[in-house]
Order: sequence, then structure tokens, then C-alpha cells
Amino acid sequence: MAEAAEIQETTSASACRWSRLLTTLLTGAALLLGLVQLPGAQPARAESPGSRAVDVSINTLTPVAPKQDDTLTVSGTVTNNGGSTVSDAHVGLRVGGQLNSRVDADETGSRAAFSPGTDGSEIGKHTQKIDKLPPGGSREFSISLPAKDLDLGKDGVYQLGVSLSGHTADQGSERVLGIGRTLLPWQPSSIEGKKTQLTFLWPLISATHLTARTESDQQQTPIFPNDHLAAELAPGGRLQQLVALGKGLHITWVIDPDLLATVEAMTKAYRVDAPDGKTTAGRGQAVAKQWLSQLQNAVAGDQVVALPFGDPDIASLAHHGKDVSGSLSHLQSATELASTTVDTILGVKPRTDFAWPVDGAVDSSVIDVATSAGAHNVIARSDSFRDHTSYTPTAARQIGSGNTAVVADARMSTGFEGDLVRAGEYSLAVQRFAAQSLLVNRQAPDNERSIVVAPQRMPTASQAQAMAAAIAGLSDGRWTQPRNLGDAAAAKPDPDANQQVPGSGSYPERLREQELSTKAFQEIQKTQATLDGFKVILTSQDRVVTPFGSAIMREMSTSWRGNPEGAAEFRDAVQSYLYGLTRRVELIKKSDVTLSGRSATIPMTVHNGLLQGIEGLHLVLESSQTNRLQIDRSQPVKINGGQNQSVKFETRANANGPVRVTARLYTDEGQPYGDPVTFTVHVTSITPMVLLVIAGGVLLLVLAGLRIYIKRKRSAARAADGGGPGADGDGPGNGGPDDDRPGRRPGDPAPDTGSHDTEPSGSGEKVER
Repeated sequence: MAEAAEIQETTSASACRWSRLLTTLLTGAALLLGLVQLPGAQPARAESPGSRAVDVSINTLTPVAPKQDDTLTVSGTVTNNGGSTVSDAHVGLRVGGQLNSRVDADETGSRAAFSPGTDGSEIGKHTQKIDKLPPGGSREFSISLPAKDLDLGKDGVYQLGVSLSGHTADQGSERVLGIGRTLLPWQPSSIEGKKTQLTFLWPLISATHLTARTESDQQQTPIFPNDHLAAELAPGGRLQQLVALGKGLHITWVIDPDLLATVEAMTKAYRVDAPDGKTTAGRGQAVAKQWLSQLQNAVAGDQVVALPFGDPDIASLAHHGKDVSGSLSHLQSATELASTTVDTILGVKPRTDFAWPVDGAVDSSVIDVATSAGAHNVIARSDSFRDHTSYTPTAARQIGSGNTAVVADARMSTGFEGDLVRAGEYSLAVQRFAAQSLLVNRQAPDNERSIVVAPQRMPTASQAQAMAAAIAGLSDGRWTQPRNLGDAAAAKPDPDANQQVPGSGSYPERLREQELSTKAFQEIQKTQATLDGFKVILTSQDRVVTPFGSAIMREMSTSWRGNPEGAAEFRDAVQSYLYGLTRRVELIKKSDVTLSGRSATIPMTVHNGLLQGIEGLHLVLESSQTNRLQIDRSQPVKINGGQNQSVKFETRANANGPVRVTARLYTDEGQPYGDPVTFTVHVTSITPMVLLVIAGGVLLLVLAGLRIYIKRKRSAARAADGGGPGADGDGPGNGGPDDDRPGRRPGDPAPDTGSHDTEPSGSGEKVER
């Protein structure tokens, strides 16, 4: 919306309102004094007091924008809110003056009291009589007439009123007791000038319905917290209505891929949490399959824009998340996942280069974050991106670095908010939309402009019905021509339009209060860190990375705005469930151990409670006193799903006494995994006597070897010197090598001299070597 136009229209409208008020006051005073009487009217008719006694609701007006040869039908209800019965009543139509501004169109329908100066005179031959209307009573009415009988002038927007006139017990003369007003866009002939290019976004977005929880089966059956989504998909539900109404309209579909992924999960077996803590079978398979089939047919031939997966809150990321390390990476991942999801489920290649901040509210930081993941087009809104022209300019604006802001019209985008369940409010919203589109066109009829309408993210079924009726009312291309969002973004910008991105101080405070906090993004990153540390040990990483990666994206969804408690509960549930899975791979606690020898084996058991195998882990045992007990520190761990592995460690004891040992799992990257297990090893089998025996045995071995060495050395010396027998007692008769006693033949064994290689120990036991 053009800011200058707003100011000008508001000033003009204020002047008109003051003029009308002054005229009404003067006329009322004159009537009270009996000085003035309107031509052809009774004095009572000009009185505004009492004109609110009856509520008049205009429920339908068809066609939305009649032509000269059309028949106009107006229907609705009248309800007596007063304390007296209304008699001799009738309903009639009144045509007010042509509206000159968009502000006037906003105010039409908000006034309640009858004002003859602005509501116009009754079209006499097209009325409907109403029976007696008691207090609290209601009656329906329907009036049809040729559009030409309205006697309207040139192209434009007119106020159309439906009034009830009658008598009450306290007032004998007929007077207007109630009036309802609506807007009538009028273009009896072909348009003069150029048509307005109109882009209408049709959002398919829902709240988060799926966490990372699954059943412990090979199919990973998803568990939903409730089955509310099935009701939205069922006939008459919000999402079913959006698809059914959108089919055949000239719209651009804007879809959150998370919704498609969630519905696709519902087409198979799924479970739903029950109040007793257990789960029950979900019953939405049929409606989920039907909805996806209907959506595939509905989007055929239309442009589809995919938001990042989970519809992340871009403004929250910009204001609170970008300073938390790793947060922005989720936006990139969500954008990449969006295209794959839509293409796989719908068979459509979507546009993923559009970002849509909440309510189109932007500032420089929002733009920076929105474009950081490849979205070169940011859908903003004119109440944030204000212009200074006297007309509504083309939506596209070049904002630097090859990026475009697509500025949606605020009045038309917010025209379908509120409760439109009541038929009167529904009909007025439809007529206002048509009227605003014509008023935009008449602002600068010689300039072809491209206007974008970005309604609320999650319209209700009644709001969607009003949106569809408004678009269909202009489907014959009267003063508008449909255009998709991609073409609107590529349109030539208006040189007079504002292309300056709003500063950080311009972001609405009411929206800032709804954002995810810095703490929320820190908790999101904690979950991501847990996932990163867990996935490296898994043999089938996708079974964990895919559901938890999607859940982390959902934690940043715009659907959490206004629901901080729900957002916190969702984050806690995801982190708690992931932590529980990591705890299924653990060391079995161990009691204290007593060594029975100098060397021994210490077994440790690792349990894998997951359905898939694990690898990439090492079990490490660390001794608190390595001089007393040495341990082979590391052993690899690789376990199939649902099994245990016993890991054995060789130890060497050097001294007696207790030793504290800590066992812990580590990843290949050296990061600790899980909780450590600590136990005590008691070394008691190495006694002083054992040590003495071992030392004595070693000494005897050394002495025996030395004796053999000396003996051989002496023999070698005699042989070299030619010494005779008997030298050193080694000659004949002393058992030397040349002994030639009678009866001993060469080659016979030497006689036993009583010498042994095993000597007695001090204890009488032999020490084995």
C-alpha cells in the first residue's frame, strides 16, 4: 500500500466524515425544531435514533461484480434486536455515492446507524415485505433486480445498502430501523486502460504434527502425538477444503514440504499416542491417500512454490538464531530438502527461490537471512515495505545483490482474516476484495501494474471459501488478469516505488514478541550436537539422521509463534528421545576384580540395544596407577543390533594393592561416548616369597650358565697349549674329554660325577625355568 496514498486517502476520508457528521447534526437539529423537512419524506424518516433496532445482514451478493445485463441478487437476514415488535415492514435497496479511496472501502460496513445523506434513497419498486418481527425474531430476505435498475454511473465502486423500514409500538410512523452495507464494484462495459496483473498465493501449511518418535520395528512406524491432521484432511476439513477450492483457480500454490511428508507417512501404518501412555493404530490412511491424490490433480498446470522444509521462522533466525553457531545451516538443509520432497510426492518441480517471512514483515537482517540459503525473492508486505506514491505500485522491487522483494498488498492480503463463519462477514470480505482490486486499477489505469496477495499462512475453511469466491468473482478478467508468482517477481519494477529495505527498528514489536528465543536455538543446536555424535557409530545412519534431522527443522517452524510452551515441549521431547537412543549403546557395569597372577585378562561387556549394528567405537581402559597395573588400553567395538560384545584386556601387575580402572567408549574421532564405568582391580597374588623364588631361580640359571662357559673356555685353552692329561683334574681318571679308562669305549657316556643342572632351592622345591 502506498504510504502517501494512505495519508491522502485518510485525510480526505476524515474530511468527508467530519462534513457528513456536521451535516447530520445540523439536519437533526433542524428537524427537531420543525424547521426543515426533507422533500417527499416524513420527519421520522430522517431520524438516526432507533435505526439500529434491527440488524440487517447481507449474506450473499451475486454476481460479485455485475455487468450491465446481469441480474443482481441480494439475500440475507433481518433480526429484531429491540424491545418492540416491528410491523408493516419491508426490505429495500439503497445505492450510495461512488467511493473515491481505498480507505472509504475499508470503512464501508462498519457504520451501523442510518444516514440519509450517505446511504441514498430507496429503490422503490424492488422491495420485499416482512411479516411481523417480534423482539429477537429473524426473517430471511432475497431481492433480485436487473443491474441496470440500480442506475449507476461510471465505472467504480459504490456503496450498496439494504435497509428495513417499518413501525414499532412506540413510533407510529414508518422509519428506517436498521441497515446493512456492502460494496458493489461496477464496470458495465469493457475496461478503459490496462488490466492489473493479479497474483494470489494459496498456502498449504499446517502446524507441526510429527516428531522423530517411531516404533522399535524395522519399518520405523511413526508415532503421532494426536490424530488431528486426519480431521483436517477429511471431507470438510481445512486442508481438504483448501485443495478442493484451489483446483481450477488462477493461483500460485505455496506449500510446506513438511506437510506433504507428514501426510505421506500417514498413508502407511502409523501409531497415535493414547492417554494411558500406550499407542493406538492411526485411522487416517484413507483420507491421507485421497488428499494427496486430489492435490496432485489440483496443482497440475499451476506454479508450485516450496517453502523450506518445516517452514522455518526466518525472522526468529535473523533476530535470535544467527548468532548461535550452526543455526543458519538448518535453513540451507531445509531448502535443499524442500525440492526433493515436493518432487517425490507430487511429481512437480517446485520453485524454491522464495522466502516468506511471517506477515511479510522484513528488516535488513531478515532479508540477509532469507537470501542466505538461495532464496533470491523475499515475499514482503506493503505495511512493512512502505511506498511514497499516490498509487499502489508494482510488487517487485530490486533490493540489491540480485535479490527481489515481492511486496504484497496489505489491504487485500489481510482482507480475509477474522472469523468469517457468519455469512454477513464472509460476503463483505468477498466484496471488499473485489472493490479494492478495482480501486487499485482505477488509481492509475494507464499503467500496467502487478499486484500480489499473500493471505494468512493457515486460513480456516471459511476463510478459504471466501478467498475462492473472491478470486472466482474476478475470473472473467474484468479489470484483472491472473499471473503466477514467478512472473510477478520478474516484473519490471516501478521506478517510483520504494526499494529501500526497512531498518531493524521498523520490525513490528507485536511480531518480535512471538519469536523463538536465543535459548530455543541453543537447545536446537544441543540436539544437533547429540545427533552428530550418535550417527558416527551407526551402520544405517539414515534410520536416525532422517527423522531427527526433520524434527530439528520442525523445531524452527513459524507455527510455534504464539505457543512458546508447545515449542519448548516439542524440543524437549525430541532431545529426550534422541538421548534415550544413544543410551541403548552402553557399557555394562562391572564389579571389582581380583588378579590371580602377574598377568591376567579383564573382560568388559558392551551392550547394543539398537535394531542396527554399531561400529567406529573403541573401548579404552585406563589405570589410575600404571606403575602398579599396566593395561592394553584400546580395543575396537563392533556389534550387531540387539547383541552384546565381550572385549578382553590383557593386564600386567607389577605390585600389590588396589588400582582404580576406568572404562569408557570413544568414537574414531576421539570423542567420548556414553558414561564411563569405574571399578577396582585388587592385585594380591604377587607375594614376597614368590618374588624371592623367582629371583633365586633367575640367579641359579645365571650361575649355571657361567659355570658351563668357564669350563668350555678352559678346555679350549688346554687344546690350544697342548697340555697333558691330568691338568686341572681333567686328565684320564678325572672324567676329562681324553679319559681312556679300561672298560670305557670311545663314544660311551661319561660316568656320573654327581653334578646336576637343577639345584635345590632353599625351600626344598625346584624352580622351573
